[in-house]
Amino acid sequence: MKTLFRNAEAVIGREVVRTNVLVEGSTIVAVDAPASATADEVVDCTGLHLLPGVVDDQVHFRDPGITHKEDLFTASCACAAGGVTSFLEMPNTIPNTVSQAALEAKLALASRKSVVNYGFFVGATETNTAELKHAHRTPGIKIFIGSSTGNLLVDEQEALERIFAETSLTICVHAEDETLLQANKARIGETSDLHDHSRIRNHEVAMIATRRAMDLAFRHKHPLHVLHVSTGDETDVLAEHRNLVTAEACVHHIFLSVDDYDRLGTLAQMNPSLKNRDDNRRIWQALKDRRLQVIATDHAPHLLSEKARPYPQSPSGVPGVQTMLPMLLNQVAAGECSLVDVVEWMCEAPARVWDMVGKGRIAVGADADLVLVDMKKVHEVRNEEQLTKCGWSVWAGRSLTGWPIATWVMGRQVYRDGRVLTDHRGAEIQYDHGRGGYWATASDFAS
Repeated sequence: MKTLFRNAEAVIGREVVRTNVLVEGSTIVAVDAPASATADEVVDCTGLHLLPGVVDDQVHFRDPGITHKEDLFTASCACAAGGVTSFLEMPNTIPNTVSQAALEAKLALASRKSVVNYGFFVGATETNTAELKHAHRTPGIKIFIGSSTGNLLVDEQEALERIFAETSLTICVHAEDETLLQANKARIGETSDLHDHSRIRNHEVAMIATRRAMDLAFRHKHPLHVLHVSTGDETDVLAEHRNLVTAEACVHHIFLSVDDYDRLGTLAQMNPSLKNRDDNRRIWQALKDRRLQVIATDHAPHLLSEKARPYPQSPSGVPGVQTMLPMLLNQVAAGECSLVDVVEWMCEAPARVWDMVGKGRIAVGADADLVLVDMKKVHEVRNEEQLTKCGWSVWAGRSLTGWPIATWVMGRQVYRDGRVLTDHRGAEIQYDHGRGGYWATASDFAS
């Protein structure tokens, strides 16, 4: 099967160029094909932009064990509608993904259920270093340095030293200091004030843990990725990356602050917590300055009935895979960043961080994971249009400019005209961990 994307404004390298992209099977075979090239299908891209499929490197799809909130099928349908063609899922499902056997069981489950490409982190515990040393078919190791959803906390220094010293896969961390978090909780005492969530999980809680993780990475010369940075102070520290440390921001930490608690209530409750508008501003600037490299969702769905519980019985987390790309395209429309920036943050950089083979760019030989976007389309985010099983978005009611209108995964169309084509399945993501990670391979993505 050959598909010709004709007359597209395509993001290739560091440029937006008008060109014709030819796909054969699951692979891009030409990025400057003649308009008359022979193809089984021709997609007229006039007036539209062609992007690499988005790579979301931090999601919680709840499958197996918590599937009343979400599962791999519903979540991947939301991905397809949002232009996300590949995801990396976290290990705090039931059972936890803390062994090779559990990892491979998840991969088998995804092969039957996921509409888009899939990968799964292996989780660290204080006793499973032997499993982590030999883990494969995975992007890397996830450590919860601070407690969040589930029971995968690793806070003891001896265990952290051992994991950083004896393993080789890139480590990603949920960085909140458990000791200070618990001290803040005890100091504040019983509370029903949602604003206390950000006082318990405050700036210092995040900073202490991020510094601790970076110290471990530097001393053991171990690649580290700091997830969901929530404070401006962290972005200053992360500038000293020593070619070992990468980091990401999540959409909610860019666009929401503690000022939104009164409007959104527990819908805006998440870990790490929301911070201040100044933190929003500094995180956005850090992305533009490349002190942060990746934008992700931390898609963590809960039913509305669960979120409606009074704080602190309400769970933390928000869905996001269907709305991440439109939220950033809206920033392009507003002149706050470029389309090339969005592709770097959400396609190229996560593919480089996690050594993904064939992902994150439009290039000859790359996988044909593509999303066609209409930069002029104006549409309001609506709860009833969300394909995630939880059925709501924290962005509901926002009118955004710039939307994905069609998505291809490994050369096969999985979304068009508001409809997911559910007869297709994605592929297991492949990794080349010998390439050396984000810093070592950046030149591979130069224009």
